[in-house]
This record gives sequence, structure tokens and C-alpha cells, in this order.
Amino acid sequence: MFRRDRPEGADAGLLVRLSRGRIAPGTGEGILQPPGPWPQDAIPLGFWDDEPVALVLEAEADDAWPDGRGWLARLPESHFGLLSTALQVGHWFRNHRFCGRCGSAAYALEHEFAMACPSCGHRNYPRISPCIITLVTHGDELLLARSPRFPPGRYSTLAGFIEPGESAEEAVRREIFEEVGLTVGRVGYFKSQAWPFPHALMLGFFAEAASRRIRIDGEEIVDAAWFTPRHLPQLPPLYSISRALIETHLKAVGGR
Repeated sequence: MFRRDRPEGADAGLLVRLSRGRIAPGTGEGILQPPGPWPQDAIPLGFWDDEPVALVLEAEADDAWPDGRGWLARLPESHFGLLSTALQVGHWFRNHRFCGRCGSAAYALEHEFAMACPSCGHRNYPRISPCIITLVTHGDELLLARSPRFPPGRYSTLAGFIEPGESAEEAVRREIFEEVGLTVGRVGYFKSQAWPFPHALMLGFFAEAASRRIRIDGEEIVDAAWFTPRHLPQLPPLYSISRALIETHLKAVGGR
């Protein structure tokens, strides 16, 4: 339903109101404000059902506005593209108003997501940080772990940023070994998901562990354990690729 073609020359249409990660409720149960003229500082995003849609960055947010995760939990999957684009573009625009090379004030181009510098010509595009997220298995069992940032009781798959010069598959093996001390055999790609918190692209993988002996790092991971399909901890939310990896494995082994 969301199309990322920039609506060049448009000055009216639907609108998303964003302030520091919080998005104003729109009409119905979504995030889209009714059609109308756009403010002068609106950032065109694309089209929603062939209607131009733009983003406006508000100075202040109402405490009642849900944050990005709150909206992901309540909106259907068809809205994910619009929501993630608005969050990532808003974060980029707010933090790159000045040229990173010479410090001059930059301006937004109309035909693409880019901030251009009138002094030195440097262009800055929205940052996208590739990450791997991996479900490690051993037969039917799943390895799930806890970050110190998780809500109490929640376990999830392993994840980490890809380092310079590293392939995604190399990152999978490195992160698993660093975080839980496991060597893995076969690694298989699953799918990807934009993760706008604030600008990650999650690349999902399955990996088969060569053994079940765990050695956690104690920093990024505070606990990890093997779970059977019939005895699972609190899992990540349904909208996450982490949960999709888990559910796919459970269906494959007859656990769902």
C-alpha cells in the first residue's frame, strides 16, 4: 500500500506527524492525517494508495503519542513500510541538517532522500546499518538469549552489527562465537527487515550449532539457554524478524 516514489512537486496530501520517535495518531486507527495542504517544511515520502504522503517533524510530542514500537504492535503488517520509512527519514533529517565535511547548512533535495551542501557539494543520504540476526538451532532445540536491555523474562535470537570488510555470513559466525561461545556449521539466509530503531537493516539467518556447550560473554548477553518447542520463555513481539525466525523453526519441527 506504500510506494516510495517521491511525489515531486506535490504540496498537499496525507501527512505523518513525528516528534523524537513518537507519531501522532491519525484518522481511524492509523498514523495518517487527513488529506490537506502540507506545511512548508514537510518531507515528501511517497504514496499511500496513490495519494501523496509527507512527513512533518514537530518540535514537541504529546505524551499520548505512541512510539515506533507501540505503533508496530498495533498496526497491520501492510503499514510497516510507511512507518519504518517515516521513522528512519525523520531521524536522518533531524541529525543531518549540516554538512559533515565542512559544517555548512545543508538543504534537502526534492528528487531523492539526500541532504546537499551548497558550499562543498557533499551529499548525505539516510544511514542504513546492516545487522545480522540469527536463530541458532541444534536439532529441534532453539538457542535463545537475554540482553540486559530486554524486559524481564524475555529471550530472543542473537544479533549484531556487520563490521567493515565483513560479509553477513562471517558476521553470523563471529557474533555467535563472541556472545555464546558456539561454533556453527551450516548457515542459511531467511529474509530481511527494516528495523527503524533508529536505522538498522536486519538480515535474518538460521545457523546449526556444532555443540550445545554455551559460554556467554556476560556483557551483551546476560543469559542464554537451549529451549525445546514445548517449553519456551517469553518471546519477542510478533512484528519482529526475530519472532519470525522462531515461528518458522517451530512450524518446521512441528512445534506450532
